[in-house]
Amino acid sequence: MSLKDQITEDMKAAMRAKDAGKLGTIRLITAAMKQKEVDERIELTDTLVLGIIEKMIKQRKDSISQFEAGGRQDLADIEKAELVILSAYMPAGLTEDEVKAEVQAAIAAVGAAGPQDMGKVMGVLKPKLAGRADMTVVSALVKVALTPA
Repeated sequence: MSLKDQITEDMKAAMRAKDAGKLGTIRLITAAMKQKEVDERIELTDTLVLGIIEKMIKQRKDSISQFEAGGRQDLADIEKAELVILSAYMPAGLTEDEVKAEVQAAIAAVGAAGPQDMGKVMGVLKPKLAGRADMTVVSALVKVALTPA
């Protein structure tokens, strides 16, 4: 079953269970998926759906920090609940050691010699690690690995 189908089934289950919080969050995911399909006239793959969910997770994390800084714990709690539901659709994350191993393998695969080859390395890593690792962390690890000591 594709991730898109899984989300649809979860939406139906949330409707039957009358779980308004989960249903609202799943409807947000569904709306974002439909928007991308209409805008780009494509059929979404699991990778694209993960990208949408990853973006939504990042938005929730930013909102949580803003709401907490503004003293709005009630709104931060709502965002945290949505974050839990969104995170359930993401594959298991990689450990830092696993990410470092992938970075080293990608550097070896493209024959990167210095910082000028960062784009090539990231080009190999992005499709491989999408949804499984924070790409800003991956980028920082690549930068460190390619910088001469």
